[in-house]
Amino acid sequence: MNEQKCLADLFSAIDRKDADEFISFLSESCVFRFGNIPLVQGSVHISEFVNGFFASIKSLSHELVEQWDIPDGKICHGTVSYTRLNNSVLTVPFSNIFKLNEDGIYEYLIFADTSELYV
Repeated sequence: MNEQKCLADLFSAIDRKDADEFISFLSESCVFRFGNIPLVQGSVHISEFVNGFFASIKSLSHELVEQWDIPDGKICHGTVSYTRLNNSVLTVPFSNIFKLNEDGIYEYLIFADTSELYV
C-alpha cells in the first residue's frame, strides 16, 4: 500500500465531506478522537459522528505540511480551514496520529483546537 497516496486520498475524502469514503479507510473497530471530544469506537459510530460534524460546517480544507512514519502508523501535521455555515473561516494547525494494520486505520487521533469553531 502506498501510504503517502492513502493519506492524500483520506484528506481528499474529508475535504469533500464524503463520510462513506472516509469510513472506508478505517478498520471496523477503529478508535477515533477529534480534539478533546471523548473517544468514538467502531466505524458505525464514527460515521454517525463524522456525518454530524460535516453537517455543522459549510466546508473544510486541509493543507498537509509534513508527515512521518512511526512503527505501525503515521504522524502528520498541517493547517485546516473550516468554513462555518455563516461563511466565516477558522484556520488552525492540526496534528494527526494514525495507527495502521492490514484492516486499515485502527486508531485515529486528531489534535486541533477547534474551540472557536462554533462561536
